[in-house]
Amino acid sequence: METVELSSVSLKRPHSEDDVANADEIKRQKISEKCKTGNNSGQSVETVTEQPDKSLLEDTKNEIIPNEESEEQEEEELEDSEDGDPESFADMMKHGLTESDVGITKFVSSHKGFSGILKERYSDFVVHEIGKDGRVSHLDDFSVPVDDEVNFEDPSEETFTVLSEEDKQRLEELQLLKNKETSVAIEVIEDTKEKRTVIHQAVKSLFPGLETKTEDRDGKKYIIAYHAAGKKALANPRKHSWPKSRGSYCHFVLYKENKDTMDAINVLSKFLRVKPNIFSYMGTKDKRAITVQEIAVLRITAQRLAHLNKCLMNFKLGNFSYKNHPLKLGELQGNHFTVVLRNITGTDEQIEQAMHSLREIGFINYYGMQRFGTTAVPTYQIGRAILQNNWNEVMDLILKPRPGAEKGYLVKCREEWAKTKDPAAALKKLPVKRCVEGQLLRGLLKYGMKNIISAFGIIPRNNRLMYIHSYQSYVWNNMVSKRIEEYGLRAVPGDLTLKGATAVHIEEGDVDNYTIHDVVMPLPGFDVIYPKHKIGEAYKEMLVADNLDINNMRHKIRDYSLSGAYRKIIIRPQNVNWEVVAYDDPRIPLFTTDLDKLEGKPLPVLPTNGKFRALKMEFSLPPSTYATMAIREVLKMDTSIKNQTQLNTTWLR
Repeated sequence: METVELSSVSLKRPHSEDDVANADEIKRQKISEKCKTGNNSGQSVETVTEQPDKSLLEDTKNEIIPNEESEEQEEEELEDSEDGDPESFADMMKHGLTESDVGITKFVSSHKGFSGILKERYSDFVVHEIGKDGRVSHLDDFSVPVDDEVNFEDPSEETFTVLSEEDKQRLEELQLLKNKETSVAIEVIEDTKEKRTVIHQAVKSLFPGLETKTEDRDGKKYIIAYHAAGKKALANPRKHSWPKSRGSYCHFVLYKENKDTMDAINVLSKFLRVKPNIFSYMGTKDKRAITVQEIAVLRITAQRLAHLNKCLMNFKLGNFSYKNHPLKLGELQGNHFTVVLRNITGTDEQIEQAMHSLREIGFINYYGMQRFGTTAVPTYQIGRAILQNNWNEVMDLILKPRPGAEKGYLVKCREEWAKTKDPAAALKKLPVKRCVEGQLLRGLLKYGMKNIISAFGIIPRNNRLMYIHSYQSYVWNNMVSKRIEEYGLRAVPGDLTLKGATAVHIEEGDVDNYTIHDVVMPLPGFDVIYPKHKIGEAYKEMLVADNLDINNMRHKIRDYSLSGAYRKIIIRPQNVNWEVVAYDDPRIPLFTTDLDKLEGKPLPVLPTNGKFRALKMEFSLPPSTYATMAIREVLKMDTSIKNQTQLNTTWLR
């Protein structure tokens, strides 16, 4: 088996009507997600900006939360208003990273590369989560489990019709804090206890976050709806009326299209009027894809969740069950991917060679490009400055002007910062204050320019750790490329392998008992060992060049002390299957999704001899591995956005 250097295979990416239409559709949905509560009333909810991995399960005491919902909505509209300009995006990517910038330079297969279009449509990339029991998550059941006990929160059919359209409109505005009213009064026309009970149920079921009470006014009975805690109505879910026999957590399968996991959970929490941190999950999934994963939520009924299927675009919830435990990050076996590469140019022989190599040998387990950011200032550079304890550099890298196109308000903020070094003045130029730049400026305003460490600490913990993890990944990628260049695809004395959770060196006498698939490499830290050959020295040299001491990876701030970890250098995907299909229309799907099957949509009818060819591939990967790196091995091309946009930006227009 030989290694192959990165080849310059062009990625031909033609104009796609789907991309343009989809961008407009996404923008519209971000600005206003319509929810039909009962009949045709509209409920407008803006999505919340993305948060980092794990943040829902972390202590949120350091998060920046806007005081006013109107400010939040204004920020979201500003963010959306400048999205999707293809020329600006392409211009920005001219200053982005290529694979070689982050150490991704080698291949393990010997076939000749070919071009293809990855994610021409987001529906060409489907991810199904694999649970810790090995079960692949599928959405195949919309039914709601029946309790032995009657639950007050579960609405009857009458609850969907008892409220007038006018009542629903007023209740929606109250629920979303759209006006200055603190309550809504609903007159009970046919005053019976049963009728009042149905109205109470209807308000609480259809407009979560609102409480109700009955009042007498001028001899008439009214149901008064109000926020129990004003703007704190996003607090913990109501604890009453929860049967003791029912598990406290409702587990469900979330099917989502073109949304990342954090975005989806924020939307769900906003509709349910609860805090996002009552949701738990095993892993975050891609945005530009169709993904299926398990979610758990504390004390929200399946009935309430199922009702959201009538409300939300690009989401479906199903396969409900009640359990006594939440989900934990990392408790999954991995993910199963179904990927379509369109308009492929490879011969049948090339494709067979590529896919057989992927199945038999695998691919280099590089950290993918998304690990390092998309702007002219890579995240690993900020991570390196943190580890160097160079806080002025950290501040400068985050706030200084940078080449490439950015949102206008960020450009103005950076220019103001460069000119004045005044956090208050720079913050005034920044209407969207939940971004990292805004959070850091708020910290500097609060703690002063001489206390950058505390100012930086205002940024949510997971965002801060992302920077140093990016630096670890940068070192690992570079060292693995050196290891493969030096020793090829075989185990050699001095390599590391795992015995249980402990890393040990491979000795000369045992080397024949190991293959390249057994070899691991360390992410730098204070609790790892390094290879005993040239690559061990290469680690030290790289860190010395970055003014870091490999023997002292403890930081004076505990959060930034790196313990290190081990990662396999070659991953061999499981359940690898592939098929080449012909098609004429680039807009038609080439396989059916879980939702298609539930809705009874037939399989797409494809021509025998179409104008284009596509490679449909399936494979399963363990957690924390990058499907794009497996696809890179098949196509033999640079997967960076910079490379793709430089080759052809037509697809972005």
